[in-house]
Amino acid sequence: MSSTDWQAVVLTLQLGAYSTLILLLLATPIAWWLANQSSWLAAPVQAIVALPLVLPPTVLGFYLLIWLGPNGFIGSTLESWGLNHLAFSFEGILIGSVIYSLPFAVQPLVESFRQLGKEQLDV
Repeated sequence: MSSTDWQAVVLTLQLGAYSTLILLLLATPIAWWLANQSSWLAAPVQAIVALPLVLPPTVLGFYLLIWLGPNGFIGSTLESWGLNHLAFSFEGILIGSVIYSLPFAVQPLVESFRQLGKEQLDV
């Protein structure tokens, strides 16, 4: 394998590790809240979390490129602060990976928290 191949493998492993860590930190509280909340806000939050399941990946990627690029809201704000925009960067890929994977982490956790009885939590 060439050095370029190893660079791609390392990048993929880094992306997977960081995405998993962020998803655990982000999805667990969201899922806990959705499983234990009967607020009117729970349904819109659940719909927003599930949005990547409905949108095709190309549409989601297109919107992320627009928002994170130099002319997008997030990218232009970052550039006005003297930072680089996030399009075509590792951080941008990480944001896209987390957003795309969020429903796959939240929905099973919500069902697991709902299956968990009060008795186990009290113990």
